[in-house]
Amino acid sequence: MTEMAPLGRRAAVEFVGTGALVAVVVGSGVQATKLSQDIGIQLLANSLATVFGLGVLILLLGPVSGAHFNPAVTLAAWWTGRRDGGGPALREVAAYVPAQVAGAIGGAVLADAMFAEPLVRWSTHDRWAPHLWLGEVVATAGLVLLIFGLARVGRAHFAPAAVASYIGAAYWFTSSTSFANPAVTIGRAFTDTFAGIAPASVLPFIAAQLVGLVVGVALVAMLFGRPTPAAEDDVVVPHGDHHPVEAAR
Repeated sequence: MTEMAPLGRRAAVEFVGTGALVAVVVGSGVQATKLSQDIGIQLLANSLATVFGLGVLILLLGPVSGAHFNPAVTLAAWWTGRRDGGGPALREVAAYVPAQVAGAIGGAVLADAMFAEPLVRWSTHDRWAPHLWLGEVVATAGLVLLIFGLARVGRAHFAPAAVASYIGAAYWFTSSTSFANPAVTIGRAFTDTFAGIAPASVLPFIAAQLVGLVVGVALVAMLFGRPTPAAEDDVVVPHGDHHPVEAAR
C-alpha cells in the first residue's frame, strides 16, 4: 500500500484528469467534424479517441487520486464504503466534486482554444427526450456496476482497460452516447461543437445519471453482496492506495 497523497494534491489530480478527459472528448469531436461529414465516422473517431485517452488517464493518475473524474463514481465510492471506512469521507467528496466540475469546464474551454473556436459558447445541441434520459440511466448504472463489481471480485487492476472499453461500447449502444458523468455533462454545455449539450438539457441528464448511480449501486449489492476480505484489498479508494476507479466521459 502506497502512502496516501494529501487531499489538495488528489483534488488537483481530479481537476486535471477531468479536464483532460473533456478536452479529449470535445477536441476529438471538433477534429472529426473537420475531417469528415459522415456522422457515423465522426462518432467513431470521437469514441476511439475517448477510449484511448480515458485508459491512459486512469493508468497515469489512478495511483494518486483513484481517477474518479466523475461525481457519480465519487458518490458511489462514498456510499459503498461508508460503513467500513473504505471509501472517501464527506470532506473528500466535497473536495473532489467541485474539482471535477471545474476541470470539466476548463477542459471544454481548452479544447475550444486549441481549435480556434470561441472559448465559451453555450451549446445549441438539444438533447431533451425521455429515451435519451433512459440511455443515461443505463450508461451510468453500467459504469458503476463495472467499477465496483470488479473491485468485489478482486479484479480492480483491470479497471483501466475495462472502463475505457465499456465507455467505447456505450457510445454506440446507448441512445445518449453515454455521458454518464455529471461533471462532464456540465463542461460540455460550454462548447457549441460536436460533443456539446444545450444548457437546458443538462439538468435532466444529471438527474438521469443520479438515478443510474442508485441503480448501479443496488445492482452491485444484489449481484456481488458485501466485499470479501480478499476483494477489499483491491477496492479502489480515492486515496490512490490501490487501483484506479475511473470516470466516464
